[in-house]
Amino acid sequence: MPTDRNVAALHAAGAQWNAGNLEAYLALYDPEAVLHGYAGVEPGLSGIRRFYQGFWGAFPGSRLVFEDVFASGERVACRFLLQGEHRGAFQGIAATGAQINLPGISILEFENGRCIRRWSYTDAVGLLRQLGAF
Repeated sequence: MPTDRNVAALHAAGAQWNAGNLEAYLALYDPEAVLHGYAGVEPGLSGIRRFYQGFWGAFPGSRLVFEDVFASGERVACRFLLQGEHRGAFQGIAATGAQINLPGISILEFENGRCIRRWSYTDAVGLLRQLGAF
């Protein structure tokens, strides 16, 4: 059943994130995937890769926790929490050593077991507050 396969793919990607394996995490995405809700992320796997390389440079070893996961057909929705430490530059903010908790919600659309579109909403203002930008 596609719903079970898609939920399993999301959980596997989360496990790879937490293991620090970017390439295995990126296996979640179709080569032409589009991410909505992230400014400046170009469509396609190379744009997604650049985004996550930058994020991992700022928050290496971050942990991803799925708090709720719901699925219907080819769509999976999740409420998540990303936890980490600010150890590299992020959006012009030098490393602060601050512990961060970034909550968010994503809806992923799958085709043939891979994410083709993702809509995400995170507390970006809250993150910047945690980094001392305000």
